[in-house]
Amino acid sequence: MLIFDETERRWADEVFQKIEKKMEATVQRSAGMIPYRTENGRFENMAEKNICWWTNGFWEGLLWLLYDRTNKGLYRTAAEEGERMLDGAFAQYPRLHHDVGFLWQLSAGLNYKITGNEQSRLRALYAAVLLMSRFNLAGGYIRAWNDYPDEDTSGWAIIDTMMNLSILYWAAKEMGDARFARVARAHADKTMRHHMRPDGSAKHIVIYDPETGEELGEDGGQGYCRGSSWSRGQAWALYGFLISYKHTRQEEYLDTSKRAANYFISNVWQDWLPRCDFRSPKEPVIYDASAGAIAACGLLELAEELPQEEGTVYQKAALCLLKEMERHFCRWDQETDGILYFGSVNYKEKEGRNRYLVYSDFFFTQAVLAVLGSKLEIW
Repeated sequence: MLIFDETERRWADEVFQKIEKKMEATVQRSAGMIPYRTENGRFENMAEKNICWWTNGFWEGLLWLLYDRTNKGLYRTAAEEGERMLDGAFAQYPRLHHDVGFLWQLSAGLNYKITGNEQSRLRALYAAVLLMSRFNLAGGYIRAWNDYPDEDTSGWAIIDTMMNLSILYWAAKEMGDARFARVARAHADKTMRHHMRPDGSAKHIVIYDPETGEELGEDGGQGYCRGSSWSRGQAWALYGFLISYKHTRQEEYLDTSKRAANYFISNVWQDWLPRCDFRSPKEPVIYDASAGAIAACGLLELAEELPQEEGTVYQKAALCLLKEMERHFCRWDQETDGILYFGSVNYKEKEGRNRYLVYSDFFFTQAVLAVLGSKLEIW
């Protein structure tokens, strides 16, 4: 159980009031949209640009977090609207991918958990079946993405998928069908052996032989280069292995989460503002606020799973991340969309730097609500 003092709870309450005020204004001007990132102070609408885009569940998830806390109907209405729009992605099955957990666990899954909506339950189960179908039986991993026009990616697996496994664990319990959980554990075991380096850092992309599962190499993916340490991938590892531990109680997953957490903390403790890649050149300074927000959520849940003396270290680290990012990255004016600035889509994409990203706001809000004592089971 997390224990926060009065000053920490007061800080979190003040921040949530700012989040809620800004989100109320944003929701009112975002009807018919599934936001992703900002252009000139306004969110892009992925419902029009790409209904299958990997971030398309975070908007609905953020709205459900707000509804669960405030019980305000405008958040529920907008979340349900976004969930219905996502049905268009099911109609484009060949374009769907490893991130269907992000799409439907945070939209339909949270709807079902909060309201009991049976149609939402079915949507989440469809997504779980789709994700399980991407499991390579010979290789023992869930395939990432689909083929690029000029490259066979059938042997690619990425650290991000660890966060999507929770929809498989949920489906296993919901359906009484252990196959879903077996696939999740097989992928987690493979990722633990091949993505995690001895120092606790994580590879973004590992390339396997799809016929044998043998590791053929790695790719830097959204980080600086091969062999570097993309900070959002590090946060996915920290949180993703913890989620697998919470569902399975397998100690190796907890140990892996702790190693990933220790590596993350060792790279941010000087100012608690996460760079986009922990092994990139010192200049230019490129931040990724989303990595800090994801890591803060993972650190808080990690603290809950450990004895108080050990868990306090991770809890304090999470608070340091949240407070420094709130001080330096948050923008509270109600005329623009987005809460947490300095998000980076990836290291190499210059036009994707210094953005408000919907998933940054989701995880930042989740972490603030955790400090306030939220008991909503998201993952």
